[in-house]
Amino acid sequence: MMHNNEEKDIIGPDVVLIGAGIMSATLGMMLKELNPDLKIEVLERLDMAAAESSDAWNNAGTGHSAFCELNYTPEQPDGSIDISKAIRIAESFEISKQFWAYLIKNRIIELPTSFIRNIPHISFVWGHDNVNFLRKRYEAMVQCHLFKGMVYTEDHRELKEWIPLVMNGRDSSEPVAATRMDLGTDVNFGALTRSMFRYLQEENNVITHFTHEVRKLRQVEDGRWRITVKNLKTGEKRKIYSRYVFIGAGGGALPLLEKSDIPEGKGYGGFPVSGQWLRCTNRDVIEQHEAKVYGKAAVGSPPMSVPHLDTRYINGKRELLFGPYAGFSTKFLKKGSFLDLPRSIKAGNLRPMLSAGIRNMDLTRYLIDQVRQTPDERVEALKDYFPNARPEDWELAVAGQRVQIIKKDPDKGGVLEFGTEIVSGANCTLAALLGASPGASTAVSIMLGLLERCFMHRINTDEWQEKLKEMIPSYGQSLSGNPALLDQVRNYTSEVLGLVPAVEKK
Repeated sequence: MMHNNEEKDIIGPDVVLIGAGIMSATLGMMLKELNPDLKIEVLERLDMAAAESSDAWNNAGTGHSAFCELNYTPEQPDGSIDISKAIRIAESFEISKQFWAYLIKNRIIELPTSFIRNIPHISFVWGHDNVNFLRKRYEAMVQCHLFKGMVYTEDHRELKEWIPLVMNGRDSSEPVAATRMDLGTDVNFGALTRSMFRYLQEENNVITHFTHEVRKLRQVEDGRWRITVKNLKTGEKRKIYSRYVFIGAGGGALPLLEKSDIPEGKGYGGFPVSGQWLRCTNRDVIEQHEAKVYGKAAVGSPPMSVPHLDTRYINGKRELLFGPYAGFSTKFLKKGSFLDLPRSIKAGNLRPMLSAGIRNMDLTRYLIDQVRQTPDERVEALKDYFPNARPEDWELAVAGQRVQIIKKDPDKGGVLEFGTEIVSGANCTLAALLGASPGASTAVSIMLGLLERCFMHRINTDEWQEKLKEMIPSYGQSLSGNPALLDQVRNYTSEVLGLVPAVEKK
């Protein structure tokens, strides 16, 4: 509550964005395009943008479009394949590409090769049961126009042409299968995020504060939010007042949501999962592989642990990674505190967290096994995808932290969620993004949902509707249900972003 009338008269920004990652960059960019007069302040505890989950070394860099990620297409008890989640994710990525194309076309951000490239997306499996699963998945997916162009093979010779590292040294009698989508992409979300922030920092009425940590977050009498922030370099504290707050702080979002004390944030908990990669150091090996090859996750493992042998382009260089190997840390951020998890446990979320923990013992055992892995055991896991791998060609690198959502459930007490979720107050003046994959790839769709929920008084105006359709030509229409529109959109984004199928590129 307010202590004096002086606080009430302080003029602050219209919007405060907490966290300088892909989500805040996307929302800030969309808001400034929709309303150039908005005053925005960005608060980031580190000394640069995209230094946590959005950084290229801390995420898979896959343009998640459900082409190759088998965990998005579960097999049902009757043997059928559910592709509904894959359709949603594929549509969302098409929406992201449209927004990025708008930014490129209007010279708002840098040339697309700085952050996005064509890389084939390949699903690869072995063993009779898995081959049958992949065949059924392929047959289901090609019925949807979003997955037009997907090809399937069980032929060892053809696979040696697609993915020689994966096939050389493999038993020729082993049942194997793969699907391939040449429309797949590699995205450097760190480069994209920093490019958007560079533009925003040059805009009028946008101020970015690095090395600034939010200490308190309270709503005051007039409905504004009072944000107490500390400059970590000088130790100075100050208060910022804003009508709207977005918490896009990755793993740090949950503690900040708890600080806000909104009723809608009660009962949420977080389960941190850390990641590690094996990074290839042999340039000859790196040059022999150009694909993102995804397999099936181990039983009980989280979705972020789906194994993949992954071509990346980072800082202009081609790289090769395998993993991620899961681990456990009580930190909510890679550069966080070991006290993050214990500090997040409150009376309101203790029961959901305990219930979720009891119901997910397989995950707990999996993480314990991952933490105990030796270097030789990690290389053995790599050899499932690269039979001739040599330990001396690989080094272990720490990837980012992810915090999976735990939420109240009336029947189960608490459930562990693996997606992303926007939590907002009843008056929609504060919203927080919780969760992880496939967040970055679907950032534009997520932020559109936030605008529709929290800026409903503006989003239906003719001015905003017209601008949204300029930024995202398919806005308000279904891409999965309209093949002609999808073709039109893909032709447009491919031209602007320089994306063409790899077979044509060769």
